[in-house]
Amino acid sequence: MKIYRSLKISQKTLLAHKLRTVLALLGIIVGVSAVIIMIAIGNGAEEEVVSKIEAMGTNLVIVNAGEIKTTGGRQFRGSVATLTLEDVDVIEKNINSVTGTVPIQTKKIQVKYGNLITNTTIVGSSPNFTLVRNFKIEKGVFFTDMEERASMRVAVIGASVVKNIFGDDDPINATIRIGKVPFKVIGVLESKGVDMYGTDQDDQIIIPIRTALRRVFNQTYISSVYLQINKQENMEIAAASVQKILREEHKLDKKNKPDDFTIQNQVDLIEAQKETSDTFTTLTASIAGVSLIVGGIGILAVMLLSIRERTNEIGLRIAVGARRKDIRTQFLFESSFLSIGGGIIGIIIGIIVSLSIKYILDWNIVISLTSIMLSFGFSMAIGLFFGVYPAHRASLLDPINALRSE
Repeated sequence: MKIYRSLKISQKTLLAHKLRTVLALLGIIVGVSAVIIMIAIGNGAEEEVVSKIEAMGTNLVIVNAGEIKTTGGRQFRGSVATLTLEDVDVIEKNINSVTGTVPIQTKKIQVKYGNLITNTTIVGSSPNFTLVRNFKIEKGVFFTDMEERASMRVAVIGASVVKNIFGDDDPINATIRIGKVPFKVIGVLESKGVDMYGTDQDDQIIIPIRTALRRVFNQTYISSVYLQINKQENMEIAAASVQKILREEHKLDKKNKPDDFTIQNQVDLIEAQKETSDTFTTLTASIAGVSLIVGGIGILAVMLLSIRERTNEIGLRIAVGARRKDIRTQFLFESSFLSIGGGIIGIIIGIIVSLSIKYILDWNIVISLTSIMLSFGFSMAIGLFFGVYPAHRASLLDPINALRSE
């Protein structure tokens, strides 16, 4: 019964000073909603990056020629001519856990169809490209092992290439010129959008690797090899085996030289991206959490002002038998009202704003129950923390002096 009476008194007191109550609530509302929004954006960004890494293929170990350096979130690699098709054959023959290999060599080249010209990425690869790199054929077919070994001039093009040079024309069986070399279009890839580095994966033409090296690029080396491993738990072992084999093939062990290649594990890529995203999310959520502290200070100011205005009331209650514990409880209820009310409103606003960002700006937003519970729990803790001192101070008032005050 006492608790119910205290709650009614708290409600009446806060509603009696509506403007002051609203101002005290604002800090908590802004803090809670900001935390939910920032974490939702961070989680969405992490999910999108991870999905793009996973879209590269399943259980991949990526071997790149030379040392890869990351600048501004993008990867750069110098021109290194140490990785060859022979290396790919050796890896495929000697590592049982490798279920598929895809050599890659790319170059931006002018492509012509009729009177239309565009610059697009030419990718020399193998028939395993669609399987290992998780691409699908929308129309036509992909080139075969026979066509690759025979260095046939056939091409499979992306959706952006179709749009740029074919328009409404059917590209299948059409002849395009890559540089000066004519190629027959035999297939079109399903649209896949941009990758984790922002590169349009639809703006590329896939041709047989031997054709690319001999007729288009005029070189004998490749830039990368994608290796599909049979099980995720075998990826570390496979990467170590690849490193050992390539060092032997490149005669690096005898010369005690550093690797002239870089091995990337898809799992490591995902973990690295998650770690970066988690750091960003934690930072932004911490900044947003400052608003909760500001809201707590607002609650402290309101409670101290309330004690000053209600000194007579406190003295009278103590004089007629109220215990100091009852006074403390009363003011803690009032501070809790503010923090809980602000927390609930903040959660509602945070969810609404997050969903608005998702549907209006078309961002990937993930609202987590953890962020909601965390922000609400923190708001309650803030209310109690900043309410303890005013409540304790109110309970220590001397009843006689309190009754004499004006």
